[in-house]
Amino acid sequence: MRPPSSNFTNKHEPLPSQRPDNTAFTQQRLPAWQPLLSASIILPFFFLAGLTFVGIGIGLYYSSNNIKETEYDYTGAAPGDYCDNCVNASKPCHCNITFNITQCFQGPVFIYYELSNFYQNHYRYMISKDPTQLSGDLDSLKNPANECSPYRVNSEQKPIAPCGAVANSMFNDVISLFYNKNGTYVEVTLNGRGISWWTDYNIKFQNPSNGNQSLAEIFKGTVKPNNWQTEVYNLSSDPYNTGFINEDFIVWMRSAALPTFRKLYRRIDSDNITNCLPEGEYQLRIVYNYPVVSFYGRKKIVFSTVSWMGGKNPFLGIAYLVFGSLCTVFAIIMLIVFIKYQGKMDEDIYH
Repeated sequence: MRPPSSNFTNKHEPLPSQRPDNTAFTQQRLPAWQPLLSASIILPFFFLAGLTFVGIGIGLYYSSNNIKETEYDYTGAAPGDYCDNCVNASKPCHCNITFNITQCFQGPVFIYYELSNFYQNHYRYMISKDPTQLSGDLDSLKNPANECSPYRVNSEQKPIAPCGAVANSMFNDVISLFYNKNGTYVEVTLNGRGISWWTDYNIKFQNPSNGNQSLAEIFKGTVKPNNWQTEVYNLSSDPYNTGFINEDFIVWMRSAALPTFRKLYRRIDSDNITNCLPEGEYQLRIVYNYPVVSFYGRKKIVFSTVSWMGGKNPFLGIAYLVFGSLCTVFAIIMLIVFIKYQGKMDEDIYH
């Protein structure tokens, strides 16, 4: 006879137990706490939360209102607008905006450019760059990632540096500020250093290096993006602010979440303007390079001071005020209901 196979289990053998281990966790004997919500707990909590949020909201709103801000739209889409002569003119085009400041802008003063109807949050646009190339990798410099297509190589199959749609669409208007001092326009010093995130400038973006070669030699064999007017290594004469570590470029490469956004362009430090941007006549001299009318966009220049909470943002203070007011109103309603029905509840308990 065929001997019984060891693969078959004796039907008389007991099956292994499926019972969990006898521990407090597996047998669900862990101690638990369940709050008993009563009026004496809920009402003080709502009152405290409401008054706290109202107080914070008042502080935020007051701080936001103390921030001075002025903006100038220079799209030039309609006749009579600032820079209307540059919309259909050949680029670059020069235009001036003369304006007056009636209140002293306490330094430091930040200058932003604002773009509208520009969707940097489109997924295909956002991924159209090569982070490895931007980190200074020599191989990626000569062979950009496929995500950069169709801005990966030019018609002659030469690699584009920096590649991608984000870099190709970089904002490139040049803005200068002049102050009318005794009938003569004097240029105000604009600081372009320190306008980007520290992690971007020091870690995320790096220029490629290859021994003692200059940036021009390292980038030899690559071409500039189609919409750029100069090579990436010529963005600035400052060796610590050119190439992939140019701060204007770094600021642009951080994609905005909304179709209307501001990006920091320059900073006017306190020591350059003797503690504030004084009252008087000013002139913005703009080299108009960046087209926005074709996609029904708009562009502005914004002057703004800052506070401990950052730039002007009344929404945050209003949100705190609304939430705190709602908490307070609900607390008052619950208190009225509690007082009204407390006597009836006591009667039901004792009778």
